[in-house]
Amino acid sequence: MAETKIPYKIYLKENEIPTKWYNVRADMKNKPAPLLNPGTLKPMTAEELAPVFCEELIAQELNDTDAYIDIPEEIQDFYKMYRPSPLIRAYFLEKALDTPAKIYYKFEGNNTSGSHKLNSAIAQAYYAKKQGLKGVTTETGAGQWGTALSMACSYFDLDCKVYMVKVSYEQKPFRREVMRTYGASVTPSPSDTTQIGKKILAEHPGTTGSLGCAISEAVEVAVSTEGYRYVLGSVLNQVLLHQSVIGLEAKAALDKYGVKPDIIIGCAGGGSNLGGLIAPFMGEKLRGEADYRIVAVEPASCPSFTRGKFAYDFCDTGMVCPLAKMYTLGSGFIPSANHAGGLRYHGMSSTLSQLYHDGLMEATSVEQTAVFEAAEKFARVEGILPAPESSHAIRVAIDEALKCKETGEEKTILFGLTGTGYFDMVAYEKYNDGVMTDYIPTDEDLEKGFAGLPKVDL
Repeated sequence: MAETKIPYKIYLKENEIPTKWYNVRADMKNKPAPLLNPGTLKPMTAEELAPVFCEELIAQELNDTDAYIDIPEEIQDFYKMYRPSPLIRAYFLEKALDTPAKIYYKFEGNNTSGSHKLNSAIAQAYYAKKQGLKGVTTETGAGQWGTALSMACSYFDLDCKVYMVKVSYEQKPFRREVMRTYGASVTPSPSDTTQIGKKILAEHPGTTGSLGCAISEAVEVAVSTEGYRYVLGSVLNQVLLHQSVIGLEAKAALDKYGVKPDIIIGCAGGGSNLGGLIAPFMGEKLRGEADYRIVAVEPASCPSFTRGKFAYDFCDTGMVCPLAKMYTLGSGFIPSANHAGGLRYHGMSSTLSQLYHDGLMEATSVEQTAVFEAAEKFARVEGILPAPESSHAIRVAIDEALKCKETGEEKTILFGLTGTGYFDMVAYEKYNDGVMTDYIPTDEDLEKGFAGLPKVDL
C-alpha cells in the first residue's frame, strides 16, 4: 500500500538541485580511449584542442579522475529558472497498459528550448564568456541543441552561429525561428558558405545533410574566425558531465521514496541524454553497490550501437575533427531523411561506447512508425506530446511494461523524456496521414560507411 503514496509528480526543492556534476569516467575501470589528432594519430593534448574548444571545457573533456566537479554559482543560478525538473510516475500509462510495472519518467522539456540540451548549453556558454570570447559555432540536428545554445548565448551576450542539418532546417522552420529570435544565425548544412560544405555538396549533390556534415562546417568557421570556439551538444565527455544533473536529480527523487529502478531506458543518438540519465546509477553499478539493467534505444535507420563497429573514427564528415573510439557507422554515413532528428548521428559517445563494449549496458533499435505509435499512446494518456527522440525510449518502456503484464512481474522502469514534440508536427502529420515509412539500411549500405574508417594502429 505504501507505493500509492508516491505522488504523480515528484519535485525536489530548489536547494536540492545538484551543486556538483558527476563524472562517471572516474569510476570506470576501462577508461574511454583518448581523442586522436587527425594528422599524427597521437592522443590529443590540451594545447592541440585549444584552437577548437574553450579552455575549461578541454580540462573537463580530459578529466578521467575527478568523480565530482563543482558547478559554478552562475550556472547554478541559471538552473533555478527551470530546475529541478519533475520526476513523474506514469500512473495513467500504467493503467492504459494494464501492467503491474511501475513506470517513472524524468521530464526535461519544461524550458523554452523544450529539451534537456539547455543543461550543457548554459555551461558551455558560461565558459566561453569567462574566456572572453566573442561567440561560438555549433551544429544542430533536430534543433533542440541549437535552440538551447541560442538561449544560453543570448543570456551571456555571445554571438551564436548554428549550422542546422538541411532536412531538419526544412522540416522544422519554427525551431529555426526560435533560434533566430534569440539572436542566432542559422545556416542549412551542407552549405556553400564553407570550403567543407562546398566539397560535400560537390560529392553528394542534393544531400539532405547529416550531423557529421554540420559539425565539419561549424568547426571550420570556429577555427578560422578570431574570438570564436566550437561547442557541441552531445557525444563529448564534457557534455555527458553537464547532463549528469538529470540522473542526479532523478536518483535523489527516487531515493526520497525508497524506489529503486530495475530498468533504466534512454534514447541514444550521440549520448547526451542517456549518459546524463544513467550517470549516478552506472556509478553505483561500476562500484559494485547496486545493479541495474540499462538500455540504450536508437533508430533502426541509424544503428550505431546495434550494427556499428567499435573503432576509431572521425567525429565529422569533413574529417577535420579529432578521432574518437566509438561505436560508429563511419563518418561518411548519411542517414535517411527520417524523423529521428537528433538521433541521426553516425557515432556514439566514447564513454557510452566503452560501457557498452564492456557489457555494462545493452542497446536495441526501433523503427519510426512503432516509435510514433508509442508517442501517440503516451500523449493521449500522459498529456505531454513527446519529441520523436524521446519517443524511442517510450517505445521500449511500453514494450518492457507489456512484458511485465505477460509475466506478472512488478518491475520498476525509469526512462528519460528528453523534451516536447511541438516543433515536430510535420512528423506527426506524416504518421497521422499514414504516409510515414520505415527505413533500415542494408548491410551493403553500412559497408560503404565502414569502408571509410581510418586505419589506426595503437
